[in-house]
Amino acid sequence: MKIIVPEFVLPAIQEETCALLRACDFVTIDARGALHGDITGAEVLMLPWHLPPDVQAEILSLPTVRWVHAASAGVDHALGDTLREHPATLTNARGVFDGPIAETVLSYMLMIAKRMPAFLRQQQEHRWHKLKLQELTGLRVGLVGLGHIGSEIAQRCQAFGMQVIATRRHPERGDPYVDQMLPPEQLDQLLAAADFVVVALPLTEETRHIIGAEQLREMRADAWLINIARGAIIDTSALLHALREGWIAGAALDVFDEEPLPEDSPFWDMENVIITPHNSWSTPHVLEREARLFLDNLRRYLRDEPLRNVVDKARGY
Repeated sequence: MKIIVPEFVLPAIQEETCALLRACDFVTIDARGALHGDITGAEVLMLPWHLPPDVQAEILSLPTVRWVHAASAGVDHALGDTLREHPATLTNARGVFDGPIAETVLSYMLMIAKRMPAFLRQQQEHRWHKLKLQELTGLRVGLVGLGHIGSEIAQRCQAFGMQVIATRRHPERGDPYVDQMLPPEQLDQLLAAADFVVVALPLTEETRHIIGAEQLREMRADAWLINIARGAIIDTSALLHALREGWIAGAALDVFDEEPLPEDSPFWDMENVIITPHNSWSTPHVLEREARLFLDNLRRYLRDEPLRNVVDKARGY
């Protein structure tokens, strides 16, 4: 069987994959998105985060590809018309990044409550000045979207004694770590109540710019917006205006609609903004978890069993 995989994943899966197959043949994709090997007859494809459109189109033109696995939780970068119309089953890396992203969200909240950015600026200025601080206990976090990542965030927030509100397409399913579950149509209630609003939705045509001027106006003036999902879920122009005009207290942003964030972006110099470079997923355990998920699904694929993390191409998640 011929398998196309990102170069960085191969050492973690090669031995076990070859043990499962009578003949294993790998084509690799390097960090620049270039293919190394003959892709003719490839049956399985693991898509890296960044892949040039022409390379992706070349691979997906193969009639032999039956299973496409995205090495990321979000599939918006890959799910164009070509893949939507391709008969191959699409799976994603849901579950691989939940823990580290949830920890990053808690880090933002602690930095904000304990005013760490201000203290770091004072340290650079050699200035000793006490500030009024908050504690997370009793504060409300509003999770816009409650998938695997949202649930991990909720669990950690509850451990800190926070109240958790969340929106979910099927609120009747509930979650042991959520105090109040709302349908997406009641997003305004969440926005009005939360001290921290955390965006944890997949990017689809339905969720693009779901947080705009109207929604930012509904947030409290002392609330912070946190985005660890996709930049385009928030209307960037509206967010800049809200931050400048004091509609909200601030924003912690790991993602932007243009990445890398341009050097001349006004976000860089705003004291009420925390920026991280789409890095919330990072952990030393990524490769191990990616390999474990892929190999488990490969066994299922070979036995013609249902795959884990199958993506609904129409919905985009």
